[in-house]
Amino acid sequence: MASPRVKRARKAVARKKAPKAKAPARAERSAARPAVPLPAAPTPELVVAIPKGRVLKTLAQRFVRAGIDPGVLLADDRTLVRDDPRSGLRFLLLKPDDVPTYVEYGSADVGVVGRDILLEREYDLYAPLDLGIGRCRLAVAGKPEDKGKRRDSASPLRVATKFATLARRHYLARGEQVDIVYVQGSVELAPILGLSDVIVDLVESGETLRQNGLVEHETICEISSVIIANRVALKLKRERISRLLEALAL
Repeated sequence: MASPRVKRARKAVARKKAPKAKAPARAERSAARPAVPLPAAPTPELVVAIPKGRVLKTLAQRFVRAGIDPGVLLADDRTLVRDDPRSGLRFLLLKPDDVPTYVEYGSADVGVVGRDILLEREYDLYAPLDLGIGRCRLAVAGKPEDKGKRRDSASPLRVATKFATLARRHYLARGEQVDIVYVQGSVELAPILGLSDVIVDLVESGETLRQNGLVEHETICEISSVIIANRVALKLKRERISRLLEALAL
């Protein structure tokens, strides 16, 4: 028979080995609260792709004719998706070169884009309305002494531009081979520094050319902003798109 001292020692060891009862988890003690779903955004009647940049202010005033609050487009923030519940339109603010891509692939039903972008690339789109804004021209420009000058050199004319397709098409129509030098910006520097003989670029007033000692040699085509439409959207949403075009055409 164990002595009282031994019994006390055994009890102490047993207490140490016994697992402590865990307090019930907070989640178990309190009933889980059901999540409150966020209200779904209203489905827009039309999605319109809009170019960011200087044409946006003029475009916003034009959309007033369609009952759209210009503040939706001109809000001073960085949101790229803007809804106008009153008109049922959703606007996507994009870089101008990206507008046709979003419309062609159906992310937008219609859009606004410069005709130069449509002519430079091949898109499967309708262009039902010329807005007549953002008017300028695609032109050949260069040094004053080279205007009208006949080239005797056997080497091809070197043309600096970001409109490679339009420039090549323009010269091929006249039977001239050209060497295209792709330049994204500050194209006026190319003939000044001898990178090219001429440039092909958009010209509005011609002031940038004059300030850099260049002159316009010839006009290739007139440019303005046009409405473009996705082919499928034009069939499925013809009535709504037609009403928008009628309002913008006034």
